[in-house]
Amino acid sequence: MDSEEFRRYGHEIVDWIARYMDEIEHYPIRARTSPGDLLKALPTAAPETPESMDAILADMDRLIMPGLTHWQHPMFFAYFPSISSPPAVLAEMLTAGLGVNGMMWETSPAATELETRVLEWLRDALGLPSDFEGVIQDTASTSTLCAALAARERTLNYRGLEDGGAAIAPLTAYGSIEAHSSVEKAVLLCGIGRAHYRAIPTGADGGLDLAVLKATIKADLELGHIPAFCVATLGATALGGFDDLKAIGAICRDHNIWLHVDAAWAGSALLLPEQRWMIAGIEAADSMVMNPHKWLRTTVDCSVLFVRDVGAYTRAFTILPEYLKTAETGQVTDYRDWGIALGRRFRSLKLWFVLRRYGLHELREMIREHIRLAAAMAATIDAHPDFELLIGPRLALFAFRYCPAGATDTDALNEALLSTINRDGTLYLTRAKVDGKMAIRWSVGQNNLTAQHMDKAWTRVQDIAGDLSRTS
Repeated sequence: MDSEEFRRYGHEIVDWIARYMDEIEHYPIRARTSPGDLLKALPTAAPETPESMDAILADMDRLIMPGLTHWQHPMFFAYFPSISSPPAVLAEMLTAGLGVNGMMWETSPAATELETRVLEWLRDALGLPSDFEGVIQDTASTSTLCAALAARERTLNYRGLEDGGAAIAPLTAYGSIEAHSSVEKAVLLCGIGRAHYRAIPTGADGGLDLAVLKATIKADLELGHIPAFCVATLGATALGGFDDLKAIGAICRDHNIWLHVDAAWAGSALLLPEQRWMIAGIEAADSMVMNPHKWLRTTVDCSVLFVRDVGAYTRAFTILPEYLKTAETGQVTDYRDWGIALGRRFRSLKLWFVLRRYGLHELREMIREHIRLAAAMAATIDAHPDFELLIGPRLALFAFRYCPAGATDTDALNEALLSTINRDGTLYLTRAKVDGKMAIRWSVGQNNLTAQHMDKAWTRVQDIAGDLSRTS
């Protein structure tokens, strides 16, 4: 492809993306394909000769689009938001065009220094302590794994790097039963292992039970284990619960446990001064993750890991062969030592674009509006005699269920309601369990979301629920 063809199709693809953004509400939110449909339609071998861009773009519409779930749709209320934006998309285009590998300062000084400064902006905007320093990873799963590896090594005085399994065997890790699955995965991958991971129950408020945490640590110490890693969750994935960071931090300090804070979703709400209650006690944390690619309009992937003791953290990852030594080694930040991967995409560019194009004020107002819309909808559902609000709202998340008078199997009814809603294509919701009850989880946080979208979604939920009751 020469530059002229690139220019032509580049314009065409930008037009396609802009049209998609404008028309996204006309798409059914979830894919309408069955397992294997695309595999059957694709050739079993790569082409031997070049194909035209016209053919490739035609197949984008014909083959790929029907199999996509449209995460940017304003009626997407499933999981947590993963919102993109035009400035972030444009920055991604520049990132791809530049093809920078920002593995260390020398390989692109601007990539390193932009990441440093943009994460200082973000840290200060979130109200985090000034001794936190940040690094961009791909997802919270990687950020949490990196924190677990650093915790392992600090606890072992870095013997694990040399001795491996034998040194790691006595370590234990802790998180609530509501902690994200990435926490358990991090414990597995860092070598501590599932048998040494303690999933602590939660209390009535949805936060980790402090008495059980204390008792579990005490029991582990009596068995000769070494408590090493604890994760406090701010905004748990299933039901949006918040752990008591101040109390957990005091326990971790007493036992020299690395405290990692998972605020992947809720961390964006720290832009709002009125929501900073959730980080009371953050001064005891060793690391914290939050994902701009969830609620800050920064196209996936962009996960920010903040760490307090950079030396203790990077020591777990630093390897310096001759081919990576430079004249500036030791004088500059080399982000290759801040995580697992050597090669690094220029992710800070899109965060820079987003923060500059929208400004903190507009981002704050977007999050405030999402929280307001969630509260209003939760109140509406709570007031309806045939529905029950089970959880929340917690920031912009709540859970409810359909329980009309005379229903004999409410769990089965709500399973049918959720399944029918998601097949319908008007909106997209996910499931949860609340005290053993089947619940429907509603997460608010999309671009271009208005009260009209919320009202339309609620009307459709009521219509489908009514149809189910009449036919059951």
